[in-house]
Amino acid sequence: MSSSLAIEPELDEAPSEEPRRADWLGHGRAAGWRDFKALPMPHRLDEKWRFSPVKDLDLSVYNRALPVPPAVREGLIGRCSGLAESAGRMVFANDHLVEREVYSKELARKGVIWAPIEKAAVEHEEIFRRHFMTQEVVLGSKKFAALHKAMVKSGVFLYVPRGVEVELPIEVFHWLHGAGASSFPHTLLVAEEMSKVTLIDYFESADADAPGFACGVNDLHLGPGANLTYVSVQNWSRKALSFQINSTVVSRDASALSMNLNLGAAVARAESVSRLVGTGGRSDMLAVTVASGAQQFDQRTLQDHQQPNTTSDLLYKNVLSDKARTIFSGLIRVEPHAHRTDAYQKVRNLLLSDDAEANSMPGLEILADEVRCSHGATSGQIDEEELFYLLSRGIPPPAAKKLVTAGFLNEVVERLPSRAVKDKLRGLIEARQ
Repeated sequence: MSSSLAIEPELDEAPSEEPRRADWLGHGRAAGWRDFKALPMPHRLDEKWRFSPVKDLDLSVYNRALPVPPAVREGLIGRCSGLAESAGRMVFANDHLVEREVYSKELARKGVIWAPIEKAAVEHEEIFRRHFMTQEVVLGSKKFAALHKAMVKSGVFLYVPRGVEVELPIEVFHWLHGAGASSFPHTLLVAEEMSKVTLIDYFESADADAPGFACGVNDLHLGPGANLTYVSVQNWSRKALSFQINSTVVSRDASALSMNLNLGAAVARAESVSRLVGTGGRSDMLAVTVASGAQQFDQRTLQDHQQPNTTSDLLYKNVLSDKARTIFSGLIRVEPHAHRTDAYQKVRNLLLSDDAEANSMPGLEILADEVRCSHGATSGQIDEEELFYLLSRGIPPPAAKKLVTAGFLNEVVERLPSRAVKDKLRGLIEARQ
């Protein structure tokens, strides 16, 4: 395991005509690089990395991703398979914007800002600085968050003004091209008071067998009464190492629903923190993982209730076959004075192989009164009666297992409000089985 990199941040890359970017974003890169070098690599005795495959976190084999040639760029754009209808689409390849399409010009007239972060950091500096990577990383990957801050070059900034509803989802595709290449995708979303929006991030590798490294961050900020649906589809190469650090801040009477679909990578760690900072806020944290071969998925979550009368509901479902392995460590924390909190946490693992392994560590930390909190984790195999019912009706065993698995995962997918998004995710899950 090595934290040394074959790449270093471009600390002086900002053009002279963008002095503000050089003034603070460049300084942030330098600070992130210093923090990355100073912070230790995870080790197996660290409780926040319990059961994690820390021996596989060798960063020395990854290189700076180069801009893709025009022919490759066009091919990747053609492979972006999203929804039939969307409000806008951006496509990145190796952290470079290669296509931007906005289908609803009305959004711009309503004040929606939809821009690459390197542009937004200059043109909308005040709001950008107020929200960009301002939340503390508390679940173990502070070193990798610092690396992201040092290396991030591009990504998406989405700002939805007060009272604006974006009816169709907005889609972003992040492609990683080249063996040993690295990517640092970033999503910064600010939904102001009483706004509503759906954003989908797709993370894909151009070559399904190429090693690669991805270290992404999402900053999601909801104003009072805002409504957000955020979907992340992680389908990196089966030889990739992936980190994803998600932070959601939910204000008074706002509602955030996040859905993580985990399909790709050899080793993937996802950290999701939802901070309910306003009375009446709600956070739904959902995830589906389909793991096979020797894949390892490490999921860490925090439902942080900071104000009274808040609600959170976590439902993670994992399907494991072959020698796949999953880790879940989740905490519900109810801060002092956060009375009348409702918080739930459920993790269910379906093991399709005797060699598959699921480790689940749910937890509670309650510092207030008048709360209703519960958590649970279960692991089991396919119900023999369900399987027999299907086999007795002439369905072949492989198809019968797929049907049972699809039904098991559908409970999570059904929680999404959009039929088009649900159908899209079901298709991806079916293709992966």
